[in-house]
Amino acid sequence: MYEPITNQQLISVAEEFGTPVYVYHAEKIAQQYNKLTQAFKDHPTRFFYACKALTNINILKYLKQLGADLDCVSINEVKLGLKAGFSPKQILFTPNCVDFNEITEAQALGVNINIDNISILERFGNKFGASYPVCIRINPHIEAGGNYKISTGHIDSKFGISIHQLRHMERIVKTTGLHVQGLHMHTGSEIKDVNVFLRSLEVMFSVASHFDSLEFLDLGSGFKVPYKDDEPETDVQTLGLKLTEAVKAFEIEYGRNLEIWFEPGKYLVSECGSFIVKANVIKQTTATVFVGVNSGFNHLIRPMFYDAYHKISNISNPNGAERIYTVVGNICETDTFAWDRVLNEVREGDYLVFHNAGAYGFEMSSNFNSRLKPAEVLFSEGHAYLIRERDEFEDLMRNQLEVL
Repeated sequence: MYEPITNQQLISVAEEFGTPVYVYHAEKIAQQYNKLTQAFKDHPTRFFYACKALTNINILKYLKQLGADLDCVSINEVKLGLKAGFSPKQILFTPNCVDFNEITEAQALGVNINIDNISILERFGNKFGASYPVCIRINPHIEAGGNYKISTGHIDSKFGISIHQLRHMERIVKTTGLHVQGLHMHTGSEIKDVNVFLRSLEVMFSVASHFDSLEFLDLGSGFKVPYKDDEPETDVQTLGLKLTEAVKAFEIEYGRNLEIWFEPGKYLVSECGSFIVKANVIKQTTATVFVGVNSGFNHLIRPMFYDAYHKISNISNPNGAERIYTVVGNICETDTFAWDRVLNEVREGDYLVFHNAGAYGFEMSSNFNSRLKPAEVLFSEGHAYLIRERDEFEDLMRNQLEVL
């Protein structure tokens, strides 16, 4: 049963492990995963967690326990998945613009491989022929997503093989004997409208009719989670019903049953994450009242990189009078987390929480300004477990070689 972490529990985590600190709620991940499995229960569907969102090995192990498979975009993510206990057949490798050696390494490890480039498809076919099945990533030329930087299916995207290159794909498959076991497309993130998935599915059906031995169709992901109180979440229940109906109809025409695959990342872990920081200073200028916190885009880059909104709460003074603040970081760049945000009165030393910080938070962090990466904590069954220690100064020197 999912119960949100209370302010007092978050304060206890901050006091025990220090700040900044990322906190992940295991039961929230389970709630999100169960929403998906229930929504698609009427058709064989596999969910591959897109681990680029958050790769802490404890998160990987927890999702494996829930029954998820794993989607990886680098060979090291593949190796992390194997270390976490996923079998090769539970792992889908979807690389982009990587060296061919990385793909052959994945082949040697025995994982599912998704190819999104004509030249790589031809090289793979010439090397392995029909001996190793592959999936082909299609670019449907459908633009979708909450930000252009996370839209991956439009005509100018580097991802996937254009549907207009279908004849070229067919020639490669025929001449090399490639066994194409699946087709894949991913149009972007933050998709509110389930009809985007259904339009993609129609494109997929059209392409699928050119391949006679498919085992699955992979629609990527892009399920939206609400970052603001009034924002919608993708209606996966409706999507499940409509998609199941469409796929079953196509299976009759195609002549064989097909699995549906999805690769949710943000949908599973975004809302599980809280990022706790401390207010270092309250700085009033002629125009603005700043809250300067002990973090920056070195720890949470999404607001600066994507103009992303994260709800912020003052958990130290939740009943304080509401005031308007601009929340900024402590590094040598304009690292503004929030302009003119209404918060309960913030005092120096208060703890602030960024909500929806589980996806692409710690994962995109850095040591910019020689700042230390924060700790990570997993909150499960009412107990807080440290799952990554905070960086120490020695970590900044690791792998550096002094030659002068």
